[in-house]
Amino acid sequence: MFAGQNPVRAILTGAVALAMVTSLPLMAEAARPQRGAPQGVASGTSEVKILVNNEVITSGDIAKRTNFMRLQHQTGDLPKLAREQLVTELLKRQEIQRVRMSVSTSDVDASYARFAASNKMSVAQLNEVLTKTGVTAQHFKGYIAIQMSWPRVLNARFGSGNKLSQDELITRMTQNQDKTTTTEYFLKQVIFVVPASKKAAIGGKRKAEAEASRAKFPGCDQAKVFAATMHDVSVRDLGRVLAPELPAQWKPLLEATTGSTTSALVTDRGVEYLAICSKRQVSDDIAAAAVFRQEDLGKNAEGEMTGNEKKYVDELRSKAQIVYR
Repeated sequence: MFAGQNPVRAILTGAVALAMVTSLPLMAEAARPQRGAPQGVASGTSEVKILVNNEVITSGDIAKRTNFMRLQHQTGDLPKLAREQLVTELLKRQEIQRVRMSVSTSDVDASYARFAASNKMSVAQLNEVLTKTGVTAQHFKGYIAIQMSWPRVLNARFGSGNKLSQDELITRMTQNQDKTTTTEYFLKQVIFVVPASKKAAIGGKRKAEAEASRAKFPGCDQAKVFAATMHDVSVRDLGRVLAPELPAQWKPLLEATTGSTTSALVTDRGVEYLAICSKRQVSDDIAAAAVFRQEDLGKNAEGEMTGNEKKYVDELRSKAQIVYR
């Protein structure tokens, strides 16, 4: 998968980027029995409220997103915020489809299952909670799909062309000295290959094998010899990867790791985990550039779009036909 590619770029474009910007802190609370219908749930037939390039956003969509934002403890005029959030997401989805960079349904389902597990629930329990709170699994999966796909589009458009000049880098390092330190990883990727045609049959078994192998992992120097003792297991050397350049699906796993390997993750290749060969804090020019580049591509502390993402979405809005009813 990574052969012939720059390791940093490969992990960004080859791995699925799960940009889950919410942890839904009220999931456990929401799972408790509640009286009556959840506030904001649409009743009756949904009405078309917004047209975005002739695609509709209905009153039912707005109600679901309002409930979703309430579950996240967001405040303010939630129906109004929900409308604008849905318009932005629909513009992103249209652009994702145009450039053909959407993640697969199986990727979304796997992310949904991981989210359930991280909240100590089964998929069925998460389905029930989302239905009870007026969000629905379908709405949440649609949200996940955008969060996973959009970073691919951003990196395809700005990733290679978003380089700072030496003068710009020096200026920003001088002005933001506290932002120039980040974590440097040297990583290897251990992949338990599962053919797409056999995922349903052996996916669970391979995940168990991958998890069991972590306890026996001998270290990065012996990784390939170790992989050769098992069936259909490969190792990829990812080299140096800085924390801002990690895909969102791997970043929390690496940050939570206390040993030499992350927990196993189901991907489109099979089941895999990352081995941490070394880890340290660095503050060189390359690290600073990575921090600032991610800052330009990402969001500020309030979750608002900044830099190239804002420029991209503003451009999509300026070209779109948006009609409010």
